[in-house]
Amino acid sequence: MNTPLPALRRILCIGGGPAGLYFGLLMERRYPDLQVTVVERNRPFDTFGWGVVFSDQTLQNLKRADPESAQQMADAFNHWDDIEVFYKDRSVRSTGHGFIGIGRKRLLNILQERCLALGVDLVFETDVTDDQALAQQYNADLVIASDGLNSRIRTRYETTYQPDIDTRKCRFVWLGTQKTFDAFTFAFEQTEHGWFQAHAYKFDDQTSTFIVETPEDVWQAHGLEHMSQEEGVAFCEKLFAKYLDGNALISNAKHLRGSANWIRFPRVICQTWVHWQDVAGKQTPIVLMGDAAHTAHFSIGSGTKLALEDAIDLAYEFRDAAGRSESMEEVLKGYEARRSVEVLKIQNAARNSTEWFENVDRYTGMDIQQFAYSLLTRSQRISHENLRLRDPQWLEGYEAWLEHQARPGATVGRHPTPPMLLPLTVRGLTLKNRIVVSPMAQYSATDGVAGDYHLVHLGARAMGGAALVMVEMTSPTPEGRITPGCPGLWNDEQQAAFARIADFVHTRSSAKIGLQLGHSGAKGSTQLGWEQIDEPLPAGNWPLLSASALPYGPQNQVPRAMTSADMDAMTAAFVESTRRAAAAGFDWLELHCAHGYLLSAFICPLTNERTDDYGGSLDNRCRYPLEVFAAMRAVWPADKPMSVRISAHDWAPGGNTPDDAVAMARLFKAAGCDVIDVSSGQTTRQAKPVYGRMYQTPFADRVRNEAGILTMAVGAITEADHANSIIGAGRADLCAVARAHLADPAWTLHEAAKLQTRAIEWPRPYESGRDQLYREVARQQTLQGSVATPDPAEAP
Repeated sequence: MNTPLPALRRILCIGGGPAGLYFGLLMERRYPDLQVTVVERNRPFDTFGWGVVFSDQTLQNLKRADPESAQQMADAFNHWDDIEVFYKDRSVRSTGHGFIGIGRKRLLNILQERCLALGVDLVFETDVTDDQALAQQYNADLVIASDGLNSRIRTRYETTYQPDIDTRKCRFVWLGTQKTFDAFTFAFEQTEHGWFQAHAYKFDDQTSTFIVETPEDVWQAHGLEHMSQEEGVAFCEKLFAKYLDGNALISNAKHLRGSANWIRFPRVICQTWVHWQDVAGKQTPIVLMGDAAHTAHFSIGSGTKLALEDAIDLAYEFRDAAGRSESMEEVLKGYEARRSVEVLKIQNAARNSTEWFENVDRYTGMDIQQFAYSLLTRSQRISHENLRLRDPQWLEGYEAWLEHQARPGATVGRHPTPPMLLPLTVRGLTLKNRIVVSPMAQYSATDGVAGDYHLVHLGARAMGGAALVMVEMTSPTPEGRITPGCPGLWNDEQQAAFARIADFVHTRSSAKIGLQLGHSGAKGSTQLGWEQIDEPLPAGNWPLLSASALPYGPQNQVPRAMTSADMDAMTAAFVESTRRAAAAGFDWLELHCAHGYLLSAFICPLTNERTDDYGGSLDNRCRYPLEVFAAMRAVWPADKPMSVRISAHDWAPGGNTPDDAVAMARLFKAAGCDVIDVSSGQTTRQAKPVYGRMYQTPFADRVRNEAGILTMAVGAITEADHANSIIGAGRADLCAVARAHLADPAWTLHEAAKLQTRAIEWPRPYESGRDQLYREVARQQTLQGSVATPDPAEAP
């Protein structure tokens, strides 16, 4: 018998959406002897919804899986390359994006017809209330739970699947119109209560999808929840009339009453995708697929893509299983393992996109050029250089606009400066570009004194092109060090050692140098980083101080809760170190209030159990760190910047959240802080961060654009493309790069060379910045054996 596994003869797909239909036809196409049944509650060739969107890449996947149905889809697709953004009575249009749209009804019709042609049994108008009874009726060996977003099967076996359903903040309504848009259109309209946005695209020759979205509070303020469906559609039609050219908005959800067609998007993710159930004495797998397993917000257009690719993956897994002699269990484990990772990638991007649209008001202070760029790159999947591939002319125009903002009145040449290489002035200090060597513990000081190692480490990176080189966290007291190998600044010898390094940076490079001051608190007296990090010293531990008498972990010593006298003495120590930092010649000073160290322990509710004026509310928890900052700012030169590093998210239940980070930033801004260095986590051993490239940048974005203060992004920024995207979108003003700088001290120069930069100012007192750049690039390329050296004459 022609089947993928001996144990697989009959497949039951519950739910006749894209996932169930496509899996059914793929399996029947390859294994004609299989009995495949798809059960759907709606009538034949009936569906709700308007158009769906794919990328060109998704179409290629479909062509490989089933060329026949893919060709029918391709014949029905509407293709466009442009995105147009309408905002504050202006518009921006870019091209090269490669979208295809098709009516949902037409898509399902194609899949239904293909199923019938291959011999799949389609059963319509059957509302499945008991999947086990149906599985027994069809004697199914495999049940595919493709019953959609509101999956009954997922709910029935939720103890196995462990679904996490996050209902998002915006209301949206899915409408259509006979206005045919020639670009994927985003239109933003402000009302007296807030912003609405429309997502519109053509999916056939006569019809476009028109999705209207707004935050819940704005929706309620307009009384939309009390309107009839007709009144709600009329409201949207009036609001977006100038984009509709006299065409009406249409609903095809007449079966819903009142405002029920306005929904909040549920983000669904499941811990596991396979449930084994005893059906009439036979262990039968019930496998989630499509929206039953996961959802991705419509703003990135990947829900249908994920459903179809789920089907492709499992079909391919069965195809390959025979050659590997795998069991059903192994096949399904492989499917779940691969698809859960792919879905996580899409959902991370979808989360970023969703939050952008939920918080449009955050970006409405931007000019339309940056607003549009921020929108296009909102998911962090589309980057600066990816936009250059799509529409180089538009991107160069945007780079020129950014350069005019950074250098008012300057002449911009035919090759505008990339965003990460634009200058930034903070108080009286001008940084030559936006790249910072992040403070990184090196565990190489002796009695708190920075030595030759630090001179080489920091000096090499200063000569490597970064604008600002930060010294690792340096303690104002001996007991404030994290480890015995950490630096301090409480005596003349330490000050002189730092002055030597600062002088080298100033005389041998055009970089600036900054110092991060901090006290380790409950995380002090631990082993060197290459020993057992965060673990106590085997011997010779010193006493610890913290906000409360809470150890960092059960193996760490219990710190003493600081008294008022302790706080006064510690503030004085920070002030004394600040004076020494100024005398040593540092250009920038940062106060470390993150990562569970002393001042962070006051701010974090998980480590602050105080009942006095320094505990309780966020304002109270920030009180002592603000007192320290204010005392430092008072003695730090007025023309030199000060920043504060915060943990914007504790990644633990009951801890600080990004909402709290915005509030912290406002408090420090009011105290005279110039830049918030936005990190996260490390405040508790219970933290469970969600890692990924640029994973902390969304926090910097929030702080910058809600608190109205310059920010420094940090965390998994490893390429110029990352930095250009962050700076270009206004998500941060500086990018702190750590590990990449450990691997390559000249990271900035090398990344600039990759970009083939033609115009940049890196000021130096005795030669032009342009000539210095080309000399450095030529030297680095010569060392690497490259024959290509840029010609300064080519620069504008």
